[in-house]
Amino acid sequence: MNETMVCVVGNVATRPVYREMASGPAARFRIAVTSRYWDRERSAWADGHTNFFTVWANRQLATNAAASLSVGEPVIVQGRLKVRTETREGQQGWMSADIDAVSIGHDLARGTAAFRRAQRPEQASASEQAFAPERPEPNWESGTGNSATADGTAPQRQPEPAAVT
Repeated sequence: MNETMVCVVGNVATRPVYREMASGPAARFRIAVTSRYWDRERSAWADGHTNFFTVWANRQLATNAAASLSVGEPVIVQGRLKVRTETREGQQGWMSADIDAVSIGHDLARGTAAFRRAQRPEQASASEQAFAPERPEPNWESGTGNSATADGTAPQRQPEPAAVT
């Protein structure tokens, strides 16, 4: 209930490690978050301190993160912050900051991504048996929400030019 929710934007620092556990799939990776600031003396942006967090994902999020993430990719992670301290006999104490992820995604401000919906095993076998016809796209311009014509077929649309910047 009183958990510290954080949203961090950074880069994947280590390859995701995927494990099948008794409680279900789990994955972990490290994320590097570097602050940037304006250096007035040089009139340029400069990198500040880099924080590293261990991101933990469970169940379907773990499976999808392990299949989707690579080292160096820009990501956004939202989850519960867990700060742990530990002292070991004869060693210096250490502290770690972990994020129990609720959501992980690529940072689209720094690149593009292509989303593919993950299918569960029972859904995949059902879709292999019978292919449903694709529904027509709604006609957003007409405001009716239905793009089918009177005879039930989809109207032919002229391709629109796309601008790439």
